[in-house]
Amino acid sequence: MDSIQSFYEYALLKKGVSEHFPFDQNILVFKVGGKIFALTALSDWEQGTAAINLKCDPERAVELREEYEEINPGYHMNKKHWNTLSCTGRLPAALIRELIDHSYELVLASLPKKLREEIGQMN
Repeated sequence: MDSIQSFYEYALLKKGVSEHFPFDQNILVFKVGGKIFALTALSDWEQGTAAINLKCDPERAVELREEYEEINPGYHMNKKHWNTLSCTGRLPAALIRELIDHSYELVLASLPKKLREEIGQMN
């Protein structure tokens, strides 16, 4: 993920995703079904220290942190369920996309069945 634009466009490709600024005008949040699956600070991208917080299966989160120094416990998040990924060019873009997908799928799966079905029918 080499730019905020590529992250933004990729996150919005997913069904039922909406963008928000619930905390301030710096923290961009992506939600599905009203629940957060990704967030980032716009100022970090501008400063060259881009990072994305993503939900992650707890066991996989630990494995990823051990394998990649650019993946750490979620900053300002529940560290068991969230990772912060440094997006400064060392992590493969394909891995970042995979982890965005994983976060989205985890949150989507946690939604009530009726809401998941409604999202599944969106174009």
